[in-house]
Amino acid sequence: MKLDASALQRFALPPLRVSTILLGFTVPISTALDNLLLAVVLLGALFNIRAVWRIATQHPVARAAWLLFAVLLLAVFYGSTPLGKATFILSKYADLFFVPAFMLVLQSEAIRRKAQYAFIAAMGLTLLLSFMVGLEVLPVQHWMDRLATRQDPGIFHSRITQSNMMAFVVFLALLNLRDASSRGARMAWGLFALLGSVNVLFMVQGRTGYMILLVLLGWFAWATLARHQRKHGKAWDWRQGAVVVLVLLGLMAMAYQASTRLHDRVSLVVAEYQAWQPNNGKYTSTGQRLDIYYNTLQIMRQHPVLGVGTGGLSASFAQQTQGKDVMQTNNAHNEYLMITVQTGMIGLVMLLYLFYTQWRFAPLLDTPFEQDAAQGLVLAYMVNSLFNSPLLDHADGLFFAFMTAILFANLKPALSPVEGVARHG
Repeated sequence: MKLDASALQRFALPPLRVSTILLGFTVPISTALDNLLLAVVLLGALFNIRAVWRIATQHPVARAAWLLFAVLLLAVFYGSTPLGKATFILSKYADLFFVPAFMLVLQSEAIRRKAQYAFIAAMGLTLLLSFMVGLEVLPVQHWMDRLATRQDPGIFHSRITQSNMMAFVVFLALLNLRDASSRGARMAWGLFALLGSVNVLFMVQGRTGYMILLVLLGWFAWATLARHQRKHGKAWDWRQGAVVVLVLLGLMAMAYQASTRLHDRVSLVVAEYQAWQPNNGKYTSTGQRLDIYYNTLQIMRQHPVLGVGTGGLSASFAQQTQGKDVMQTNNAHNEYLMITVQTGMIGLVMLLYLFYTQWRFAPLLDTPFEQDAAQGLVLAYMVNSLFNSPLLDHADGLFFAFMTAILFANLKPALSPVEGVARHG
């Protein structure tokens, strides 16, 4: 018997829903499972291609994500990078392409909640195992991150990825604590946030995580106090915000003094920065990063408008540093530089437009939780992008697309074109 289009859509939506929810659990844990679930999502999206297209063209956040991906796609076809290599680098940004497909099935509040809790559960498991390794209850296992040690207990992904995601889940826990109606729930979320903060600041040696946690704690305090003031008809001005910032900086200073590991990590960065000279930083971690930034900026000055093409950094960097004792790279370790060196100022504008669109439309979301979480996501990735290339990285990039869809799928101006298909069945 022949199935019509609507029957195919009804058939495809359930596995699409399940796969999208399960991604919340696998993103912090397994790249292989991510790819398997993404294949299911892609297949399900193909059966609902019209609905996905409507979201991609009419939903402002999904449209901004596709515009950035489109710029990277166009940049495949110029520059000297072989097509195969350029396509491989483009595939690393394919998570942006999945944003409208995720949104298709995440417009139901119940499904969004399940997807969010799946991520929190995975991070809870990561947190438990990290503490067990750090406290020597569990030895490092062969399936853990290859660099995991008792002193640096990264579990499923690198210490950078784990600390970045842990900082964000601490933020989500605080937002859930704020909304919790029972004392038990508040205590549970508070304990989760406390242990997650300890993991970021004192256990896993991911320096970007320190910065993300600092910014998100500041944003949580700012947004919460501002809402409290408005609820009681009082104005929220810069002086109150300054107090929040000063208190937060004071707490971070106390953590810096209390933790030998945190103190040593920050002091090392400062010392390596002070000792760095251009193209002479190969033997220190900070020096390597600074060499990469310095030479990437030189390449950008030579190709300001269109860049060197998607995947073109590696060859351009080798040419720029020819005859110099500089570690070679295909990653600028800064998303702003990475996008710009490949696609020029056009790509940088699209990246900033994506962040701007998320920030602008966040206040239109239904609940204070969604509004503050959405703007927190923007802040987290703007900070992350200063020190890494998170959209290029599989786990960080997929998490960005997944969480963007969770938080923005129910954006009211974008609901009507796809509501019927997405909520069918």
